[in-house]
Amino acid sequence: MATPSFDQLLEAGCHFGHLKRKWNPAMAPYIFMERNGIHIIDLYKTAAKLEDAASALKGIAKAGKKVLFVATKKQAKQVVADKATSIGMPYVIERWPGGMLTNFPTIRKAVKKMTSIDKMSKDGTFDNLSKREKLQITRQRAKLEKTLGSIADLNRLPSALFVVDVMKEHIAVAEANRLNIPVFGMVDTNSDPSNIDYVIPCNDDASKSIEIILDSICAAMAEGIEERKVEKIDNKDEAEQEPGDEEAKKPHRARINRHKVNNAEPVAAAAKEEVAEPAPAKEEAEKPAADEKAAE
Repeated sequence: MATPSFDQLLEAGCHFGHLKRKWNPAMAPYIFMERNGIHIIDLYKTAAKLEDAASALKGIAKAGKKVLFVATKKQAKQVVADKATSIGMPYVIERWPGGMLTNFPTIRKAVKKMTSIDKMSKDGTFDNLSKREKLQITRQRAKLEKTLGSIADLNRLPSALFVVDVMKEHIAVAEANRLNIPVFGMVDTNSDPSNIDYVIPCNDDASKSIEIILDSICAAMAEGIEERKVEKIDNKDEAEQEPGDEEAKKPHRARINRHKVNNAEPVAAAAKEEVAEPAPAKEEAEKPAADEKAAE
C-alpha cells in the first residue's frame, strides 16, 4: 500500500485551502500557514491521515463489505466514477437522493422498478404497449438509470461512506451519522471535520488533488479485495484436503477394530471352556447316586 509522498501531494496542489475569511476554526490543527490571504494545509498531516484512512478502507474491502463513494461536484464526477468502477464499488455522482440511507427500502423499490422494466423489454411485454406508453417507460428508465444505476448492486446499506466534499454532501454525511456508518472525507479548510470519522485534510476542488487521493484509496482497497480472494482459495484447498485425511484415517480405525475382535475371540473361547468344565464334575457326582440306587 503506497502512500503519496510529500512532493507528489504538493505537485497535485493538495495544499491549497480556501480564503482566510471563509475558513472553519475547527480545521486549525491541519493548517500550516497563511499566504496571500489563503490558508495552506499541512501536507505531512495529510499524508498521515491518508494512510490511516487507506488502511481502514483496506480492512473493510478485505471483509467483503461495500463502500459508497459520493461526489456530485463537476470536477470529481468522472474521476470517482472511474475509480469506483475499477474496484466494483457503488457510487453517487448525480444529485444525492434524500433518504437514500435512512429510507433505503424505498430506494431498493426504485431499483427493482428499473429491473422490472428491463425484464419487460426482454420477454416481449414491451412490444405490446402503445407508442406513448413505451416513451413514458423509456424516459422513466433513463431517469432511474441516471440517479440509481450506479447503486443497482447495493443490496444492503454500505459499511462506509467516502465523500469528496463534506460541505457540499452534508445531507449524505448527516444520514450516515444517524445510522452510525463511518464516514471518510476529503475535508477542505472551509468544512467542519467534527462529523467525519476519518478526516483527510486536502484541497477538494482541484481534479488532480481528488485523483491522487482516490488513487491511493482505491489501490489500498484493491489490495484488500485481492487478499480476500487469496484467502478464499486457501480455505477452499484446506476444505478439499480434510475429507481425504478422514478417509485415510478410516482404514486405521478398521484395523484397530479387527485387532480388538481377534483378541476377543481367544478370550471368548477360554470363557466358554471355563463354563463347560464343571459339567463332567456334575456327571461324576450323579454316578455314585445311581450306583447306590442299583445296589438297593
